[in-house]
Amino acid sequence: MWNLSAVRAKHKIIAVLPAYEAERTLERTLNDIPSDWVDEIILVDDASPDGTVAEARRLGLQPIVHECNLGYGGNQKTCYTEALRRGADVVIMIHPDHQYDPVLVPEMVLPILRGDADVVFGSRMLWKGGAKRGGMPWWKRIANAALTVLENAVLGLHLSEYHSGFRAYSRKVLETIPFQKNSNNFVFDTELIIQLKVHSFRIREIPIPTRYFKDAHTVGFRAGVRYGLGILRALGEYIATQLAIWRSKKFTKVIEAQT
Repeated sequence: MWNLSAVRAKHKIIAVLPAYEAERTLERTLNDIPSDWVDEIILVDDASPDGTVAEARRLGLQPIVHECNLGYGGNQKTCYTEALRRGADVVIMIHPDHQYDPVLVPEMVLPILRGDADVVFGSRMLWKGGAKRGGMPWWKRIANAALTVLENAVLGLHLSEYHSGFRAYSRKVLETIPFQKNSNNFVFDTELIIQLKVHSFRIREIPIPTRYFKDAHTVGFRAGVRYGLGILRALGEYIATQLAIWRSKKFTKVIEAQT
């Protein structure tokens, strides 16, 4: 019989918080993280101009601080590298702007602990109408759905959403995929999913609520257009690599583990 307590005790779970201007929301985020499900919290501040670093220290964290802004993908690279260095068996990314609900950490990591999945994504699209009720702008809902259809068609996956930032990864995943080769901007997340496909990792989704509010960070329209174009470029690189037209080091399967 599967023993949750025994399995949980054998795995180190680290939450990584890629932070940028999270001074106003960090405390709420930390308060909602279930302490019995997270062994360590790593906050990486991406050169925030506000008081995020001071607030993190006030709350008992020892933040890693980038001297200059590297971008969302660059922040995640630091997060995952440091989590692996500290011995994480499972790494869960939680945005410190409180847009995603940390209370759901157990549901996110359980499929990995049970061996049912290598990666778990929180999806805002699994609950019908949930994104609209949570305040996601109409143009984001349309873009999210359209890009998801395209990405599924190209990658042969059946995900309900590719663009959520609430994600949990097994150590094996992060040691295998060459995430350091990915973009430093928001396209990092899509490139990582392509790498999961290339390396045949198992992806599970769970439904999560949508939260759009004043202090939550969100990609604006112009940045969203750039993000969409970046996704198209990444898919093009994947297709070219699969057809042996051009070889992308990001999307070529490697046998040796990432170091």
